[in-house]
Amino acid sequence: MEAFVNYKNTKIHYRAQGSGTTVVLLHGFLENISMWATTVDMLSQRYRVVCVDLLGHGKTENMGYVHGMVQMAECVKEVLNVLKIRKSILVGHSMGGYVALAFAELYPDNVKGICLMNSTSRADTPEKQKNRDKAIAIVKQNHNAFIRNSIPMLFRSKNRRLFREEINEVKREALNTSKQGIIAALEGMKIRQDREVLLHFGPYPKMLIIGEKDPVLNLNDLLSQVENTNIEVVRLSEGHMSHIENKKEFRAVLTSFIKTCVFKN
Repeated sequence: MEAFVNYKNTKIHYRAQGSGTTVVLLHGFLENISMWATTVDMLSQRYRVVCVDLLGHGKTENMGYVHGMVQMAECVKEVLNVLKIRKSILVGHSMGGYVALAFAELYPDNVKGICLMNSTSRADTPEKQKNRDKAIAIVKQNHNAFIRNSIPMLFRSKNRRLFREEINEVKREALNTSKQGIIAALEGMKIRQDREVLLHFGPYPKMLIIGEKDPVLNLNDLLSQVENTNIEVVRLSEGHMSHIENKKEFRAVLTSFIKTCVFKN
């Protein structure tokens, strides 16, 4: 089922499929629910799968100049309210992971588990914030060029030729993202709060999927976040786009994690 919900005069696009325990899939920056197509086909055979186009992405409208992670989480909650879903397992890729953590902070009683996929619990460093500002300036000049240049850099360097077709498809989807949507997401990521504490004290199962050759996130920084926690850490061999670069392994570990969440709740 593909539908829209109106939240604060903004149309939020989502898709729901299957039945059983709910798994919510949250895409990353410049992505949309299309990134989850094969994952939905796999999971919906046993679970209820809900995908949400986050603010300014896919078919979801823009809400303002800044799309904060809390705002995005509130939109996700509104979708779940409409579907009458109380508890769910959250899976977030990159920016989607930031939204999943914001959701868990706002609505801890509505979380059955969190999987952070190529994502981080920490806020932007001052250097990263400066890089966001530089990116915003580039987007204002030519957002299509920004997209075409940014997407390949998410992949491990040696994979940019190997996955050329997949990269082109990611670009095609990303080019549907409006200039306002891109800028608002960059502004929102730049000011997001540090939520590392949730990795230590969240009472639900947690998983961190790491790409060891991720060109976006620092491996040692990610590992330091999960020291002295009970979070399950999965280290995959490739880059930031685990659902493409480590597709088989990603599907296996995600399926295993969801089963763990169902068993423990």
